[in-house]
Amino acid sequence: MRNILVTNALPYANGPIHMGHLLGYIQADIWVRAMRAMGHNVTYVCADDAHGTAIMLRAEANGISPEQQIANVQAEHERDFAGFKVDFDHYDSTNSAENQARASEIYIKNRDGGNIAVRPVKQLFDPEKGMFLSDRFIKGTCPKCKAEDQYGDSCEVCGTTYNATELLDAKSTLSGATPIEKSSDHYFFKLPNFSQYLQKWTRDEGRLPVSIANKLDEWFEAGLSDWDISRDAPYFGFEIPDAPNKYFYVWVDAPIGYMSSFENYIKTKRPDLSFDDYWKKDSQNEVYHFIGKDIVYFHALFWPAMLEGANYRTPSGLFVNGFLTVNGQKMSKSRGTFIKAETYLEHLNPEYLRYYFASKLSDKVEDSDLNLDDFVQKVNSDLVGKVVNIASRCAKFINTKFDNKLSATCAEPELVQSFIDAGTSIAAQYEAREFSAAIREIMALADKANQYIDEKKPWALAKIEGEEQQVHDVCSVGINLFRQLAVYLAPVLPTLADQVQAFLQLDTFDFASRETILVGHEIALFQPLMQRVDPKAVAAMVDASKDSLAAPAEAPKTEKKKEKKVAEKKPEPKVGEAEIIGIEDFIKVDLRVAEVLEAATVEGSDKLLQLTLNVGEAEPRNVFSGIREFYEPQDLKGKLVVMVANLAPRKMRFGISNGMVLAAGNGEGVWVISPEMGAKPGDKVS
Repeated sequence: MRNILVTNALPYANGPIHMGHLLGYIQADIWVRAMRAMGHNVTYVCADDAHGTAIMLRAEANGISPEQQIANVQAEHERDFAGFKVDFDHYDSTNSAENQARASEIYIKNRDGGNIAVRPVKQLFDPEKGMFLSDRFIKGTCPKCKAEDQYGDSCEVCGTTYNATELLDAKSTLSGATPIEKSSDHYFFKLPNFSQYLQKWTRDEGRLPVSIANKLDEWFEAGLSDWDISRDAPYFGFEIPDAPNKYFYVWVDAPIGYMSSFENYIKTKRPDLSFDDYWKKDSQNEVYHFIGKDIVYFHALFWPAMLEGANYRTPSGLFVNGFLTVNGQKMSKSRGTFIKAETYLEHLNPEYLRYYFASKLSDKVEDSDLNLDDFVQKVNSDLVGKVVNIASRCAKFINTKFDNKLSATCAEPELVQSFIDAGTSIAAQYEAREFSAAIREIMALADKANQYIDEKKPWALAKIEGEEQQVHDVCSVGINLFRQLAVYLAPVLPTLADQVQAFLQLDTFDFASRETILVGHEIALFQPLMQRVDPKAVAAMVDASKDSLAAPAEAPKTEKKKEKKVAEKKPEPKVGEAEIIGIEDFIKVDLRVAEVLEAATVEGSDKLLQLTLNVGEAEPRNVFSGIREFYEPQDLKGKLVVMVANLAPRKMRFGISNGMVLAAGNGEGVWVISPEMGAKPGDKVS
């Protein structure tokens, strides 16, 4: 038996759980249940990530304290996770005494070990709010392409990254005030101290997906930088020891929340467990984090370095899932596909989604798509049409003709044994997180079971005098086969498993229990186990998502007044007004037809796509374009676009961008500009 601690990425206590979040939590819960079913000792904890400027400001806007804000959201999160049968042993908050003590301890150990530096940093400061501004709270004009209303870190139009101080006409989104530059001492974690250690750690077998380890090599090649771990007051979080008015950046104490949640679980519910048995250096117990690919850098670089610097063990492995699309596109409020967990639960059985996600998930770091039509078809075909159908076809005969008792002997021992034997590979697939492969094998068994029943036709035999024993035998075999399928599906469908266990009147339902064939066994009266998905309910869920998410929340009155004040300072723009350039500047722009050879998402950015373009030159060009919200990579491959070919190469955090793809928008969407039919790569556009 293995001792395993499992955690999920901590949801931010600033908003509701939605379908994109649930992908990772359902994946982890399935794995936990499967490992327990195999006889392992698994502890499963999580917590709300409860600190940061965003939460402080949200509480202010709601007219409540930050503590009340995070308590309200945590209650909603726990409700939604319970609704989807994501069954944590303990769910905590990073705003806890345990987390503060543990964060301070880890910081002091790293400080005393020479891993902390202090130096002044210039930042933009809002003179009206009296606070330093992070990039998300600054908007202005892109210094490169002059696009307006861009955030303080990168341009969504041309994809350029920059410092907030480079923005033109910068404004605070909190007050509308013009930010000023101000210097403040910041505390830095000296990540380069751990470069050699991390290069080995990320390549340890089984620690990370290979694709993630390869991606991290780019950071090592570029050279690791110190990590800014402090924020200035006002800030909702933990004050740094011996540093008045300086607070830990939220990403410092967030992963430490894995430790503190487990610690609180021991204190309140499981005093028989030992914190050191899981977190001391060189512990033989296992610790795994299930996370999304957008937060890999924090978990694969900063987190293990902090732990190593504080002489704690590091995670045994990081299990990384991709993003979720709905109907092949990024989740959209206007289309009603940005679906909250709460909204889903009002319309559909949560086990439908658990099954659909399981049928898609593997150990690869790949995006998953929730195609709603396919969702309806797959659940109805697999769960209702194949699995539950076996029980409904056989149980009625056992209940009505044979006093609820199965046959005294197994008429098809080899067939039933083949189902039992299949559990070995299915268990291995679960352990390897190859859920989709496990589902395929289980459904192949379901097909085999239905084929057996179709061939034997117990409903026809029941009409023939003298065939009662054969009817009894066939239906008893069918119930045994159904039992095997339900055991294998139990990690995915815990509610269905509980219902089947009660129906079959079994004491245990783990993987080992499948080894005993049910003969002469009494079952309960069969009750319907699962209804078909009603497409109308899916449509109603989408409509409800549109209604609940289309209208933005009303801003506080104080904010509205400030926005109005800022607006009054600016003259009313004229229709079609834009920056005036001369014809001599315009004719310098070299527009060319380009063919998209490859398109890919950019790790670490939710705005950019990386395009490989054929511009009729000897070598293709690499271009980063801020159109990810509106296009999937597969939509662009092979497409002809128009690009500015004579822009100077732009060095970005993700690589060199050598050009710019032209696109146009109307406020509702953005479309790349394509040439007319007959154009070919390299043609000049005039």
